[in-house]
Amino acid sequence: MSAARVLALLELLQARPGLTGPELAERLEIHPRTVRRHLATLESLGVPVVAGRGRYGGYRLLPGYKLPPLMLTGDEAVAVVLGLLAAERTGLHTAAPAVASAQAKIDRVLPTELRERTRAVADTLGFSAPPRRPARGSSTGDGEPAAAPSADVLLTLGEATRDHHRVRLRYMSWRGAASERELDPFGLVFHAGRWYVTGHDQLRDDVRTFRLDRIVSARPTGAGAAPPPGFDPVGTVVAGIGAVPWATAVEVVLHAPPDEVRARLPRSTGTLDAHPDGTLLRGRAERLDGMATLLAGLGWRFTVRAPDELRTAVRELADRLAADAAP
Repeated sequence: MSAARVLALLELLQARPGLTGPELAERLEIHPRTVRRHLATLESLGVPVVAGRGRYGGYRLLPGYKLPPLMLTGDEAVAVVLGLLAAERTGLHTAAPAVASAQAKIDRVLPTELRERTRAVADTLGFSAPPRRPARGSSTGDGEPAAAPSADVLLTLGEATRDHHRVRLRYMSWRGAASERELDPFGLVFHAGRWYVTGHDQLRDDVRTFRLDRIVSARPTGAGAAPPPGFDPVGTVVAGIGAVPWATAVEVVLHAPPDEVRARLPRSTGTLDAHPDGTLLRGRAERLDGMATLLAGLGWRFTVRAPDELRTAVRELADRLAADAAP
């Protein structure tokens, strides 16, 4: 019998009371009979487990029973520590002090040997990408300082998205103009170091995307609308970012099948549609020399439809490459 599975069952009973035996078995990836044996083990240890009546009755801990302080297995401790490190590196966290304090709390509750082993990983782990630090004065490529979103805003929008509730936002535009919006949130997206929420904006009567670091406050107001069937929050956010006014619109025909192009190009590059000669790429580029380099690196033949400046950038890149290859 696995002690780790018994502890995992105990955590599930506290976090999700009312799960049935089959549901517990599915989450723990064990047989329902094994669930019953693990429940008997908990009862023998003095943990009061209450079973609901009937075929669909679920299990829960006796009301008022509290679990002992946080218990983590080695695998769980590694998962938590690596998650905190990744959040700090990518900008996924909402505040750097929260990451540091969470790491300190995890250190305090881990056994000495496990604490030293996880510290060794944290101290020696290297990343290929530079850290994203959303601090005052830093830039994210659009000339605007980056900022971490409010944890309260993030949690409120997460609940509203899950429960299909409408929220009232106090929002600050990139121009500094304040407004209030009624939003039915359809999805939260983390992209390129920023948090976004996309949903139906009642003021515009259309789907809009908002950056969380520009949301001053978010408050649920009642029932809202669910997203349309098949709605893709990530695709919606990426497409919206690709249409920002400071980028140059580009159209390029890639002489390759759409499926192959989709497998190679990140979604943030633009939209991809079938074309008689292959795949039509429509997108926006902040730097046309960077787009020329991207296209050349794909290894496919391509035809630039617009703008003329991209054709010039491609020619200049070709001239530089030819000069570098000359003996």
